[in-house]
Amino acid sequence: MVPAPIVFLDVPLNGSEAPTVTLEIPPHRAVSVVGGENSGVHMMGRLALGLISPKAGHLTVLGKELATLPRQELLAYRRLVGYLPAGDGLLQNLTLGQNVALPLSFGSDFSEGEIESRLNIMLAAAGLANAGHLRPAHANDEQRRRAALARALAFDPKLVVLEDPFVGLTDRASRSILETARGGEVEEGSRRTVFVVGPNLPASVIRRFEIRYRLIHGVLQREG
Repeated sequence: MVPAPIVFLDVPLNGSEAPTVTLEIPPHRAVSVVGGENSGVHMMGRLALGLISPKAGHLTVLGKELATLPRQELLAYRRLVGYLPAGDGLLQNLTLGQNVALPLSFGSDFSEGEIESRLNIMLAAAGLANAGHLRPAHANDEQRRRAALARALAFDPKLVVLEDPFVGLTDRASRSILETARGGEVEEGSRRTVFVVGPNLPASVIRRFEIRYRLIHGVLQREG
């Protein structure tokens, strides 16, 4: 049996005295948790990345309890998880293409030629074949979000964590972003496990989430 990619067990999201969250994200599913600004929903994404540690309880991601990992192992683990931060997290002094190539440039042994070849494929897959030369300030919201997602998928991770991925996007762009993150379909469901956190979901993508929750006053309520 394949272990759950993410398991929150009695983890508080707003301080050690807050209500705790228990949640299991199954493999090959797109799962969303939405909630208000002060609900703690955004902490769930950062916890799953190991950017912050739980104050109590247990959190395992891809079978590893992140709080116990040495720094070097934690850095290596982050290559296994794609992460799209709220906004886009792009470096403003680099082009979209250079931003997308960053993980390959600093996290792989690929030659410059191999990186360029892979980058061209990644930009085309992200719908950015003609926009890679743009700096973020000269790109629109959709282009920036596509570039950030392409960067997150550089190592073709099995798990993708997305924060506010649909904010400011059209329905068409939102659907495209989600399908790119899912990575296609296999017998078990989506090829990648997708975990989305944010304030809400656009109606255009709801049906593509197998499991949906709303976080209210520290309590998860199943919506679908």
